[in-house]
Amino acid sequence: MSAPRLKGPRSSHRPRRIAAFFDLDKTIIATSSVFAFNKSFLDEGLLSRRSVIDLAYTQLAFSLSDADDEQMQKVRQAMATATKGWEPEKVERIVTEALTEKVTPTVYSEAQELLAEHRALGHDLVIVSASGEELVAPIARMLGVDHYAGTRMSRDADGRYGGSIEFYCQGPGKAEAIRGFAQRYGYDLEASYAYSDSSTDLPMLEEVGHPTVINPDRTLRREALERGWPILTFSSPTPLLPTLERASGPIIGVGAIALAVGAATVSFARSARRGA
Repeated sequence: MSAPRLKGPRSSHRPRRIAAFFDLDKTIIATSSVFAFNKSFLDEGLLSRRSVIDLAYTQLAFSLSDADDEQMQKVRQAMATATKGWEPEKVERIVTEALTEKVTPTVYSEAQELLAEHRALGHDLVIVSASGEELVAPIARMLGVDHYAGTRMSRDADGRYGGSIEFYCQGPGKAEAIRGFAQRYGYDLEASYAYSDSSTDLPMLEEVGHPTVINPDRTLRREALERGWPILTFSSPTPLLPTLERASGPIIGVGAIALAVGAATVSFARSARRGA
């Protein structure tokens, strides 16, 4: 599976720095990162059974709606209410301990190949997710990406979640995060890439010169067809390739890059035909 090919280099003395921005849920992983850990949060006493049901109902209503501002606000408030009083360090510990069981088997093989190819092309890998920062951070480390952005909760005087959201990394928030990364690291957004499954991420996709939709909802599919954006279908969650897991150092070796890029070219064309 191959990322869309780059055009020839610009006539500039400074090389362009390019990033590939990825949504997380249903784009890299075949599940919701928040709900993947519900049982772990329940077992650790962070969530009650009632909270799990309420969150599930809110998420279902959101997924069945047109994801307007009102629905997004309901999801935002539900998240803030459910997590009030949580210790950020405890959340990150729970997620880190449960990664192998809860998330590793859900990573799309097609996403693994796409991440590997962008890395082989010298692009920075960035996850931009609506899930909380402490939840996104361990997943980002597992995938070996360069940077990540997630929803940032307010803190009370004791450092616990305060019951409100300081920065909501959803909709326009994702576009804001991408612009922040571009300013900080010098990314050429016109030459950069973005991938998502949800129409709520249109602001994110519009920030880059190479947007691609993956397993899109109906609204996003319609937008992609109207705008001529590539549409991909990811359908094969599989345990994470060991070469993509790292705590530090190179993400994948030269041999793994060669294999991934070779397989990527064939898989990308096949997926594009399925999703068109």
